[in-house]
Amino acid sequence: MSSRPCLVSIVSPLEVITTGLRSMLAQHPERVSVVQMTTGPDAVDPDVILYDVMGLNDGDGADLENLVARPGSAVLAVGQDLRPDLGSRALALGADGFFSITVDDEALLAAVESATTGWEPGDPGQNPIVGSSDRAAAGARLGHEVGLTPREVDVLTMITGGLTNQDIAQQSYLSINSVKTYIRSAYRRIGVSSRSQAVVWCLQHGFSADAASSERRA
Repeated sequence: MSSRPCLVSIVSPLEVITTGLRSMLAQHPERVSVVQMTTGPDAVDPDVILYDVMGLNDGDGADLENLVARPGSAVLAVGQDLRPDLGSRALALGADGFFSITVDDEALLAAVESATTGWEPGDPGQNPIVGSSDRAAAGARLGHEVGLTPREVDVLTMITGGLTNQDIAQQSYLSINSVKTYIRSAYRRIGVSSRSQAVVWCLQHGFSADAASSERRA
């Protein structure tokens, strides 16, 4: 680590989350300094950005994509245990890692500090980024337990939101035959044979109908 404190910015639509994370980090001023996000030619990128995944609940993800695009910052998603679908979506949009909002001080600091040290999967030591290893990231990804691919997850999410095969094809820029292929393979993995069964399975395994439904209404 650098001799100076790690610069951290917190991005959340919920003041209680921002205040809570700032309070936890403020207890370790020699290791972490919480700073405001800034823009403009003289802006300094924080070392780490903590992004509350609830920002994806009503948005299109553009704000997270902009944060991920900042070359000087690592982005860690702050996961909500009741919305694993949002954590999965944050990873898909390019977040470097994730951790649960329920972490304690030391786990939070481990996540923040390791985001600046370049831990890589395959390192023989323990992965200090909470949830950022291949194994842990898979644990937060929807459908990991049955081996769903990211594309199959996308298709099942849209099915859960009530989209038709034609809707899915248009939104995913796929042919209708490709959509049907992904649906068949996804159904095999989750052990269902009908759309209604697939929706029930998805709702029982952390998928949300809200995002796909919002996209259809837009």
